[in-house]
Parts: sequence; C-alpha cells; structure tokens
Amino acid sequence: MMDEYLCLTLLADHNETEAAFKARLTRFWSRILRQFPDLYEMVYAEAVEFESESDRIARRYMIKADAAAPLTRELTEEQISFLPVDPDDTYSKAEASSSDWYQIEH
Repeated sequence: MMDEYLCLTLLADHNETEAAFKARLTRFWSRILRQFPDLYEMVYAEAVEFESESDRIARRYMIKADAAAPLTRELTEEQISFLPVDPDDTYSKAEASSSDWYQIEH
C-alpha cells in the first residue's frame, strides 16, 4: 500500500508574530514528542516556509490520516487554531517530499 498523507494547517492567533507563533509550535510539538511519541511519528513533514491564511500566519504539516483526530484534539486543548483536515485531499510521499517540505526526523 502506498503511503498517503493529509495536510494539517495550523494558524497563528490574530496579530500574533511569526516568532511568537513559532515558539508556541515548538512548545506544542515538544510536548507531543514527549507525551505521545507514536503520534509524533505520524507527522511526516513540515512546510519550509510560513504562509498566510486569511490574514493569519499559517504553518502546514503532512500527517498520516490516523493522526488527524488525535492531533486536532491536542491542538484544541492547547488553543492552537487549525483549518479542518480534508480526509479526501491526500498527498503521496513524493508530494510530501518536495523541496517545499522538511521531512521530520524520527
């Protein structure tokens, strides 16, 4: 079976700086790595660049489908906003490995 990934887009708070958002993401992912290492393993790649989404800073991640529900629960608990994950919008490993993405070492 071919690996398929979903795109998870995280959003900064309104008027939050990139540096502040990056710091919150670092804290979040550090906690996930410590508390839920199996879940962290399902995060394949992170977008190279921050982007803009409806006047907010955004960061995209490629995740395995099974990670969507538990990650969005944890993000909600941490009060990190995100766009809905579309389970039908899948990406191949090749797409998630392009120069637009950093592969996350596990």
